[in-house]
Amino acid sequence: MLNIAIIGATGLVGREIIKILQEKDLIEGNKIILYASQKSAGKIMIIGKQKYNVVPLSKENVVSCDFALFSAGSSVAKQYAPLFSKKGAFVIDNSSAFRRYKNIPLVVPEINANKINAKTKIIASPNCSTIGLVLAIAPLLAKKQIERIVVSTYQAVSGAGQKAINDYLSNSTTKLEAPIAGNLIPKIDRFLYGGNTFEEDKLIFETNKILNTNIKISATCVRVPIINCHSESINITFKTQTSAIMAQNLLKNGQRIEICELPMPILANSSDSVFIGRIRKDKSSLNTLNMFICFNNLRKGAALNVVEIMEYIIKNKLKTQ
Repeated sequence: MLNIAIIGATGLVGREIIKILQEKDLIEGNKIILYASQKSAGKIMIIGKQKYNVVPLSKENVVSCDFALFSAGSSVAKQYAPLFSKKGAFVIDNSSAFRRYKNIPLVVPEINANKINAKTKIIASPNCSTIGLVLAIAPLLAKKQIERIVVSTYQAVSGAGQKAINDYLSNSTTKLEAPIAGNLIPKIDRFLYGGNTFEEDKLIFETNKILNTNIKISATCVRVPIINCHSESINITFKTQTSAIMAQNLLKNGQRIEICELPMPILANSSDSVFIGRIRKDKSSLNTLNMFICFNNLRKGAALNVVEIMEYIIKNKLKTQ
């Protein structure tokens, strides 16, 4: 029996983690502990036929467990992840808290699961926009050297949580900086020195860390008025000439990739694949291709990636406790 703690269980990603654990038959037969903020204390969550009391997250309530799956923001992760790891848990964190630490692996299992071992007690899961991008790039990078990437993201409001979804549905601004219904907001997260946002900076840094590269990347991240599924327009410059047909053939062999004519959020919403299409030569730049991708940001972009990291640890019998 495994002891699995879910921190941030009442949030969008936390609930998706629970849903995926159910789908993978990882609830029944294991001990599940649900943590949330003090305001959620005493809530009851029903998983299958069983009722679970939501435990308020505090130092006193940190218990020994095999896995602690965090989706509660970076400040919470920084405070509580070390406490769970000291009690023997593999901590898998969905926030930005640990992604830049050299000694903490940033993992997309299809690409770099080998970064995990019994000593990596804290493991970072990448930003949702990064996960879709690296899954689309990895099959190309395996055969062709990439010099530069220009990526524009079209990110759904669910990436900013339930309050952002409420903003979209009610045309209000409790979470987002401007009304999103019928609008686009070309700013995700805070501005940094030089003009990039933190979201754009994360996308650049995380992509190179996961792929172990030093690719020049330019990113523009935009919030768009749909509830779920992120999209990205990707412009890739290779060191040598690469045809659209060659790229498509390489992508067909990639993990979790589905080639289609028109990749759209409506396709990705019920799938865990990264949909890729519009693969074509960039007529303005030699050795450059364009493509467009869509993927479910709540699942593979967040919750599913966390669960699959846990599955890798279980499958490879890395020591817990």
